[in-house]
Amino acid sequence: MKKHSSKIRDEIAKLQEQLKTAETREAERIGRIALKAGLGEIETDENELQAAFEHLAERFRRGEVVPAEGKGANEHGRKGAQATPVASGTAAGGDSEA
Repeated sequence: MKKHSSKIRDEIAKLQEQLKTAETREAERIGRIALKAGLGEIETDENELQAAFEHLAERFRRGEVVPAEGKGANEHGRKGAQATPVASGTAAGGDSEA
């Protein structure tokens, strides 16, 4: 049975609202973590900060970052790996909380 276009529009509107709520919740969570890590006190270009977050996200996707409480993790929360230097003006030291 086919759905009427009005019903599909209603479903889309509900999904858009759910998406907005989820994105707000995620942004608040990440914002709290960033503030705890001290990023609120750092004056840097927004593009540099975005690039640092993208780099961090890619490291998580590749599995290069493990929780600090993980078995055998060093003080930076990584197993058997040395800390990766972060370029000046980016989120130095902020990768252990996110």
